[in-house]
Amino acid sequence: MATKSIKETPLMTQYNQIKAKYPGALLLFRVGDFYETFGEDAVKASQILGIVLTKRANGSASHIELAGFPHHSIETYLPKLVRAGQRVAICDQLEDPKSVKGIVKRGVTELITPGVAYSDNIVQQKSNNFLATLHFDKQTLGVAFLDISTGEFLTAQGNAEYIDKLLQGYKPNEIIFAKSKQQDFKELFGDRYYTYALDEWAFTIDYAQETLLKHFEVKSLKGFGIEKLNLGIIAAGVCLHYLNETEHRQLQHITNISRIEEDRYMWLDRFTVRNLELIGSSNDNAQTLIDVLDQTSCAMGARMLKNWVVMPLKNKKPIEERLNVVQYFFDNPELREKLQTYIRQIGDLERLISKIGLQKANPREIVQLKRALTAIQEVKNICEQTPQESVKRIAEQINTCSSIKEKIERELQEDPPVLISKGKVMADGLNEELDKLRKISYGGKDYLLQLQKKEAEITGISSLKIAFNNVFGYYLEVSNTHKDKVPQEWIRKQTLVNAERYITPELKEYEDQILGAEEKIHILETQLFNELLVTVTEYIKPIQLNAHLIAQLDVLLCFATISQKYYYNRPVIDDSKILDIKGGRHPVIENKLPLGEEYITNNVYLDDETQQIIIITGPNMSGKSALLRQTGIIVLMAQMGCFVPAKEASIGIVDKIFTRVGASDNLSSGESTFMVEMNETASILNNLSDRSLILLDEIGRGTSTYDGISIAWAIAEYLHNHPSYKAKTLFATHYHELNELTNSFNRVKNYNVTVKEVGNKVIFLRKLVPGGSEHSFGIHVAKMAGMPPKVLNRANEILKRLENERTGGEHVKASIMKMQKQAVQLQMFALEDPVLIKIRDVLNNLDVNTLTPVEALMKLDEIQRVLKNS
Repeated sequence: MATKSIKETPLMTQYNQIKAKYPGALLLFRVGDFYETFGEDAVKASQILGIVLTKRANGSASHIELAGFPHHSIETYLPKLVRAGQRVAICDQLEDPKSVKGIVKRGVTELITPGVAYSDNIVQQKSNNFLATLHFDKQTLGVAFLDISTGEFLTAQGNAEYIDKLLQGYKPNEIIFAKSKQQDFKELFGDRYYTYALDEWAFTIDYAQETLLKHFEVKSLKGFGIEKLNLGIIAAGVCLHYLNETEHRQLQHITNISRIEEDRYMWLDRFTVRNLELIGSSNDNAQTLIDVLDQTSCAMGARMLKNWVVMPLKNKKPIEERLNVVQYFFDNPELREKLQTYIRQIGDLERLISKIGLQKANPREIVQLKRALTAIQEVKNICEQTPQESVKRIAEQINTCSSIKEKIERELQEDPPVLISKGKVMADGLNEELDKLRKISYGGKDYLLQLQKKEAEITGISSLKIAFNNVFGYYLEVSNTHKDKVPQEWIRKQTLVNAERYITPELKEYEDQILGAEEKIHILETQLFNELLVTVTEYIKPIQLNAHLIAQLDVLLCFATISQKYYYNRPVIDDSKILDIKGGRHPVIENKLPLGEEYITNNVYLDDETQQIIIITGPNMSGKSALLRQTGIIVLMAQMGCFVPAKEASIGIVDKIFTRVGASDNLSSGESTFMVEMNETASILNNLSDRSLILLDEIGRGTSTYDGISIAWAIAEYLHNHPSYKAKTLFATHYHELNELTNSFNRVKNYNVTVKEVGNKVIFLRKLVPGGSEHSFGIHVAKMAGMPPKVLNRANEILKRLENERTGGEHVKASIMKMQKQAVQLQMFALEDPVLIKIRDVLNNLDVNTLTPVEALMKLDEIQRVLKNS
């Protein structure tokens, strides 16, 4: 007997054909008023979205899981899926179900991935949403960053270390590379990014160049300054290829591609960005630098500020230009507030114009564009009147785009709905036919009242009324009292308890006219709106430039605002190799202090001739790490063009900041604290320059004390004796032995963070003073942490013994080895038990080799007496 072949429904056949084209994507399949998911997708969707998972019949192919939601809720559910790391393919109905017999034609209209998203609900307002592509070639890599929501498109190439730095700075939401490079990527950059692998064929120079030239409609890439960056070009070409693959083909807003200029920006490796907690922190609820600095008035400014924080400048002239503008706004608070008010009205123009480029903007967003251009006109007028040169230059570059602003004003209603289907989008008087149709559609009430009045007079039915229902449209309702007055030509449609309902040919004709008018209005308004949208796209370039200039202005206004609010002062920037900070403060810690508590300021002086390396000793919790971090942040803020949290600061341009601050265990990837520490330190020593600032905290603490001191000593010596570069270094340590370095090396100076001992207590004064520190006060810190008193007493006993041994002239190593030996013995006993300590002392004094059996018995008796008397 032949087996019966399993048959699935036509709908599921269509679904499976479409699903096969998008492997790995979760398919939202439009069925009527719902987006449905099936099978594995339904299981995933129900878990992520918290929606009900059901089953539906699939022909004779049994049942299949099903989960769906109403189509108008897509803006609520789509972001949740994308944030959960899903690639989501949206499959829509491509024809009107009413006009089709059988199955409706469907197709994927968009593929949303973590790196290819523009919806306000998916992308973060104050952060870019970059898609990055990587092309591997021997020792060099090409990289491109593209934010489809703003149109920013950047490319660069360099070694793995440089690319790693860029990935850390731009924080892409998705990284694309060739399938064969998955292992290479993991080895170089770890597994902390969302990645997607493509087929190799797209990664070729010919295809990439052809893609870029076609997109930008140019004959050469020279105009963009990237023509020699072959690896960068390949990465950029793959970016556009991937957008095409994800069904994003309306890309008029991607008007430019820029080279990331390494020479312009300070080097901040990923350890520094993390250690200084510039834009993120591994600690929950920790405040970061960006949290303190960000008082921008629009999302465009907030995104630019983030870029400035991770990419400070290293050329004096542009830094000075920024500082001059900040100074001008600092001195003119009223003007500053006026400008900020208008910038708030502009909103996120950058993302708005991108939506227009993608042809995804709605009527209300186009009206917002008009409002933004009106506010931009005001900003331009104000900036043109200022004596400040850089502000004037910004005003000159602003294009008010008045013709398109007037066109929007002329053609759109003042407050249109979000959806065109709601009607009343285009302005009255714009189109004769539209006005006529509106008269029919919206003037219907008057016509109906007239008709009702006329029929009531003719028939003499005073209670006659006209109404509408979905079953048979408009009707005349007559109460039973008057039904004998109804003319013969009226057609009865419905009988009620107290009344009867009729239709007339005149009423039916009018109904057809009204309903036809609504459909025609929708078609006409859609057409007129799309024509307006096409005209607006011609202004993408000037509006994008406006967005960039307004963002720039916003950040500089923000710098002036925070400088006044937090009492920051203007730094002096020069080309010397001197770093001189007086009264420096940590902006984040200062911000978190309780009301009325003053931040204890510190001075730091470093140069390449007299004081190149400062060894800072002092107890834990005394503020060594904060001092290191605040020095790095002050330099970084100055070179961003912001005033700094210091009384005075004279900063010789720094080209690289390296930090090794705080424990950053990478145990999840199988690396010990010490291994991570050594990796980070090696990266510093291999990338030194003459203008580097190095901040090292507690190097070597991840290994044994003696090893730690040796490594820390060797690093300090290497930095001092480097044949080419005298990098300025702050070296915080609890190894007081490093204070000896100053006797051998003339540019090494000792400082310590002061503490005050009052009786048995320690007060941390957090003040940096010349000279080394003798004590670590670790036991005092343990006491403050609530360690049991017995443990503390024993620790003090061991400390005194060790100090006595050290003053007795024993070498550090012998002292440490003795301490380690004791530590092994102590493990046999409970530290806090004095009885066991006495027993241990008895055992320690025994010489087993010379002990007779009788003496051994006597010793056991002695131990037993100790136990009985306890």
